Amino acid sequence: MNPVYTAVVKQEGDWWLGWIEEVAGVNCQEKTREELLNSLRVTLREALQFNRDDAIAAAGSNYVEEAIAV
Repeated sequence: MNPVYTAVVKQEGDWWLGWIEEVAGVNCQEKTREELLNSLRVTLREALQFNRDDAIAAAGSNYVEEAIAV
């Protein structure tokens, strides 16, 4: 499964700013649009992994993972 996320990007002065709509806290700032999109991808991957790790730690033992489509 390869979900697609939405990057909101804009140039402000010499900087490119961006946010991922669907995941709070994933935002970056870079000098070029290409660097920004790459940073957003890396930051999104890290945030998703952190959230997965956090959820599993909170569940403790004897949990089941279920796929949920929206």
